[in-house]
Amino acid sequence: MTTELNFTIERTRFDEDYRPAENTRITTNFANLARGENREENLRNTLTMINNRFNSLAHWDNPNGDRYAVELDIVSVELDARAELGGPGLPLIEVLQTKILDRQTGKRIDGIVGNNFSSYVRDYDFSVLLREHNRGRTKFSVPDNFGDLHGKLFRSFVNSEAYKSSFAKPPVICLSVSNSRVYHRTENQHPVLGHEYRQEEQSLTDRYFSRMGLQVRYFMPPNSVAPLAFYFSGDLLVDYTDLELIGTISVMDTFQKIYRPEIYNANSVAGKCYQPSLEHKDYSVTRIVYDREERNRLAREQGKLAEESFLRPYRDFLERWSASYTFQLI
Repeated sequence: MTTELNFTIERTRFDEDYRPAENTRITTNFANLARGENREENLRNTLTMINNRFNSLAHWDNPNGDRYAVELDIVSVELDARAELGGPGLPLIEVLQTKILDRQTGKRIDGIVGNNFSSYVRDYDFSVLLREHNRGRTKFSVPDNFGDLHGKLFRSFVNSEAYKSSFAKPPVICLSVSNSRVYHRTENQHPVLGHEYRQEEQSLTDRYFSRMGLQVRYFMPPNSVAPLAFYFSGDLLVDYTDLELIGTISVMDTFQKIYRPEIYNANSVAGKCYQPSLEHKDYSVTRIVYDREERNRLAREQGKLAEESFLRPYRDFLERWSASYTFQLI
């Protein structure tokens, strides 16, 4: 049996007029912002925050702090199931691609693809499989081969012709650091990424992303108050330009200030030894409306949806494909 899967890619502009598509995960950061009566104000304020953050980091030859604007495309990936499964396209993941508009020259510069990461199968793994596995247990544990299928699907996509013909560089995904780990600041400092932090033991998310072929480093960018986790293949500090990295920082630092203000909009800066906490009380809130409890509930619902519409009906095919798939370097 062939190990090749076919993928299709669609792009949707993320701007103040954005409305989520029907197959978009409604817990996705950008989709969550575009719901409710405050949707346009949410989107407008978010984009303003992103642009301000970008210009504060890209300050050279930018005396008025308004030279650049960040444009965002939502990249939706479907598994083309017609050949393999005899059915319609199955939504798998959504990421963001940045594009940087230089208002001074009029040029647009391709940024990094990845940034935010949204996945139906990951919803299932964390919100359904992991919860059911630990129900009734006195000690937390992880199922055997946890994240194996998801990792292979991701690697297959990144190595596919669909990806390679659309994007010049491998993805970088940027997430919040884990509140179950302690991070230690090192002497390494990058001009854009800022101070590097390290921790002694991988979090569950770190291990999950390693199945996707991604390693992790933690950096706290200038004027940030907590480190971010950057998941990548290759060399993060060499493979991407300063402007590309700034694009990812400006987007994800903004999202984290909205979604985890206790960590990323705290009124104190992470020290040499730092453990994030969502119980932290000394923080500021943005003007952007967000319901974290609803998002957690919807993640479980979408995990169930992935199980019912994809993982269970196509279990035999997926098991055969996974068993025959050979890892490739991203």
